Amino acid sequence: MIDVHYWPTPNGKKVTILLEELGVAYRIVPVRIGRGEQFEKDFLQISPNNRMPAIVDQAPKDGGAPISVFESGAIMMYLAEKEGRFWPQDDLRAKYEVAQWVLWQMANQGPKFGERGHFSRAPESAGDLTYARTRFNDEVHRLYGVMNNRLYDRRYLAGEAYTIADMISYPWTAGWQLQGIDLDEFKYFKRWFEELSARPAVQKGMAVTAGPAEDPASLPPAEQDRLRRLLYNQRARPAPEGGLVTV
Repeated sequence: MIDVHYWPTPNGKKVTILLEELGVAYRIVPVRIGRGEQFEKDFLQISPNNRMPAIVDQAPKDGGAPISVFESGAIMMYLAEKEGRFWPQDDLRAKYEVAQWVLWQMANQGPKFGERGHFSRAPESAGDLTYARTRFNDEVHRLYGVMNNRLYDRRYLAGEAYTIADMISYPWTAGWQLQGIDLDEFKYFKRWFEELSARPAVQKGMAVTAGPAEDPASLPPAEQDRLRRLLYNQRARPAPEGGLVTV
């Protein structure tokens, strides 16, 4: 059984898509990020970057104690390697064809799409955000172009086989309309997107929830203020005393 510490964001949905494609049993452990549950001590033991998703595999392949994995790219690699599907291990070139596109998603698509969303939702009280909004709108458009150019002569991002490179990249593109993208401008991407959207496992993975959504405006003012201070403008957490120090 795989415990998936999860909230239904694009990063979380990457993992549920793969689990549905694999047909592996999993259990959703909600992490209500709007309530700051990602900062709780128990969660930080498995995800020290205080971000979800993270998994705990109760039956790892080596037969040892449960193993935890954080960061969606690492989770995708772990699950695909364990199950022997969607990430070739015996073909060096095919393996790293997939790996580089998984890392492309983690380093480029996810962060840039996320920043675009952040600045597009920022209140007017945040000041003049023209530069930030233009920069990340342009970056999102550029990255759709990267995918489109990649897909013009191959069926999937890593070649002719459907892999974790496709699964990890799909959820961030599901919001193409909100991102101001015209699919007809990216016809090769559109073909890929429509094919993945029709896959039953993708549909199931995208539909996974973690409990009812909560409207922050419905919370008492004191709780709203606490969450604002907790969730925004985060800085480093102090390390505990008594650890290993080199003098």
